[in-house]
Amino acid sequence: MPNRRKVAEAAAKTSPGGTPTLLPELVDHFRKNRDPLRRQWVEMMTAKGLLTGLTAEETDAESQTIYDTCINCLESGKYADAESYAARMATRGVLSGMTPEQILGGMLTLRDVYGRTLSQRYQSDMKRLAAALDIYEPVANKILTIVAMAFVQERERIVREQQKAILELSTPVLQIREGLLLLPIIGSIDSFRARQLTEQLLKAIRANRAKVIVMDITGVPAVDSKVANHLVQTVEASRLMGARVIVTGIAPDIAQTLVTIGVELSRLNTLGDLQGGIQEADRLLGYRVLAIKDAVGVPQGE
Repeated sequence: MPNRRKVAEAAAKTSPGGTPTLLPELVDHFRKNRDPLRRQWVEMMTAKGLLTGLTAEETDAESQTIYDTCINCLESGKYADAESYAARMATRGVLSGMTPEQILGGMLTLRDVYGRTLSQRYQSDMKRLAAALDIYEPVANKILTIVAMAFVQERERIVREQQKAILELSTPVLQIREGLLLLPIIGSIDSFRARQLTEQLLKAIRANRAKVIVMDITGVPAVDSKVANHLVQTVEASRLMGARVIVTGIAPDIAQTLVTIGVELSRLNTLGDLQGGIQEADRLLGYRVLAIKDAVGVPQGE
């Protein structure tokens, strides 16, 4: 049996000079049959439930664009238009809640429509059918890969943004009063979160011209040497920005652990609880908290 690719190449070259004529023939066939093939594609997708959420107008516009983009790629052998459109389609699809089955299933269905019409056209000439499929199939598979990668990349981008938002919410920097910031830390701390925490705090120090920060770690379940070193680095970075850090909420077991593992904590200013930390911060800033009855100008008994 002769090699399929050699047979296809021979069939594709029909002119005396050996000029490939099959590719223009395929492009012409797809364009001449654009409307019936596109309708067939839409009907098949509808039957599979792949157009849920799209209006008739959206379906018509999208199917025309995708169909023409695929034929242009086949004709030119270039995929820039497919990559651009796939990125836009993935963005709209992910944001509108479309599933991978809808997006990839639609492209697979279009590939089937193209393949079936070629089989019908060249069913009496198997050599020419083999040549046509060898020209068409790599292009269809390339476009399908482009669409799949665009969808995956868009999903990954959204997941990264969500993770970033969650991290920012989990480490809020709150201004208590002029010059004083509160950083309550809740949950486990890894290297990535520690860097993000430090970046947020330093930005807040500059934006608020803070002089004292109370960092409360009551909500941190465990502190090992790596976490402790991250805390020390955050304190040092804050000091370079002109702010002093008071660490509060160190549980007894965590304090024992820190002493045991020998972390250098001499530069940390620590207090037992958040209330004590805020009182110390007020003292450093020169604030004095008075009860209303002791405030100047307020009559006793009112």
